[in-house]
Amino acid sequence: MSMTSYRSGDALLVVDMQNDFCEGGALAVEGGQAIVPGINREIEAARAAGALIVASRDWHPVDHVSFVTQGGPWPPHCVQDTFGAAFHPELGLPDLTIKVSKGTAFDRDAYSAFDQTGLAGFLRNRQVSRVMVCGLALDVCVRATILEALKEGFAVQLLAPLSEPVQPESRQACLDELSQAGCEVTA
Repeated sequence: MSMTSYRSGDALLVVDMQNDFCEGGALAVEGGQAIVPGINREIEAARAAGALIVASRDWHPVDHVSFVTQGGPWPPHCVQDTFGAAFHPELGLPDLTIKVSKGTAFDRDAYSAFDQTGLAGFLRNRQVSRVMVCGLALDVCVRATILEALKEGFAVQLLAPLSEPVQPESRQACLDELSQAGCEVTA
């Protein structure tokens, strides 16, 4: 059963459901793998309703600026064309999924799926007005993506049970922040 009702003019945006962010990965988020079946139900509901399906991914070059080896805050993760950068193998992305790569420059990080990817313009050209968001990690890339989507003028709904934070104790504060920013939070 889907958490929301999709229609034409909607986009389901699945954020960074990659091997490195799931259990066993270089930057694993606890509970990451457990949300895959629920995300798959949302993908199927969105597809059946004619909504656009978008999947963002970290797609870092070797020696990316965000890596601790380069003075950044994160361990090396989601290096282009590696197993860790691949979408989780159980994630049921349809063939026509729009894949958005972020964090692709050596010297610049990007948390939001909208950051220098052209996604906002692409969605507007497809007459998308409402974006449903889920994925990893709630308190980092999901948060940044939602705040940017709101700034770009989209109505945004967070599918909260299908998003897990890096820091579990930050969950409620993050949900409160997103709600106060204008995001509809589905519990």
